[in-house]
Amino acid sequence: MEKALTREAYGKTLAKLGETRHFYVMDADLAGSTQTEIFRKKYPERFIQCGIAEANMINMAAGIATTGIPVFASSYAIFTAGRCYEQIRTSVCYPKLNVKIAATHAGVTVGEDGASHQCCEDISLMRNIPGMVVVSPADATEAALATEAILNYNGPVYLRLSRSSSPVIFDETYNFELGKGVVLQDGNDIAIFSTGIVLGEVLQAADNLRQKGLSVAVINIHTIKPIDQEIIIKYASKCKHLFTVEEHSVIGGLGSAVAEVIAENQPVKLTRIGIKDIFGSSGDPSGMFKRFGLDYESIVETILKSLK
Repeated sequence: MEKALTREAYGKTLAKLGETRHFYVMDADLAGSTQTEIFRKKYPERFIQCGIAEANMINMAAGIATTGIPVFASSYAIFTAGRCYEQIRTSVCYPKLNVKIAATHAGVTVGEDGASHQCCEDISLMRNIPGMVVVSPADATEAALATEAILNYNGPVYLRLSRSSSPVIFDETYNFELGKGVVLQDGNDIAIFSTGIVLGEVLQAADNLRQKGLSVAVINIHTIKPIDQEIIIKYASKCKHLFTVEEHSVIGGLGSAVAEVIAENQPVKLTRIGIKDIFGSSGDPSGMFKRFGLDYESIVETILKSLK
């Protein structure tokens, strides 16, 4: 299966959108890594290199946004969501400014950079802030569509992107809508809700489980906030067991969001698959999936164990 980078899709889409839309792009000395360099080469007059000063970048983005011009501010997830939490909360979200924080290198697939750079808490941090929209694309196609969609949305958004390449699951016919989950495969026994680039592993796991006689639904939740409550309640009503899979801590991420919905609307058994309250470690991306139980074989094993 073809693989591509979600962050590269982001950079290319910014450059394409820049042809007809007026917005600024900012970066904190990582334009080559975040792929905002693609935009800088085409529109240097609308690109601001802020240097290694992430908090200042967010405040500058907020200042520009007060003029009515949308701003994309990019760096690694560990720096944006972590180092800049206060600036995002107070300078961007409190006044409801049109700033898009595009955070790359999220999750354990950052790989060899190790635990210090593997941000697995960012979804929890960002969805906690009032008014913040949180989006986690599953592949490069969805990342490109999400980039355009959040530009069309007026308000603060956190866009979560990855370092490593991932399978291209969707084509140009794919329909992306903020706040709407996507049923990729229907089923009646169990439903697996997935977000981000782990979706490729989830689809393999679902195929394996079907071979074992299970009717498996797979739902892609690209928008974690606002979450699609309707689709969660639907599958909580017809399936005996729900599962969530995410390259993020099980505390505060997709698993928590789904748990909140079913607890208040349609209680059903739920198993959260993700990072279990521990830091990451150094290794290649596929090795990190295996280590933290996010490869398809481990997902199958966890699901079968939970069902017993």
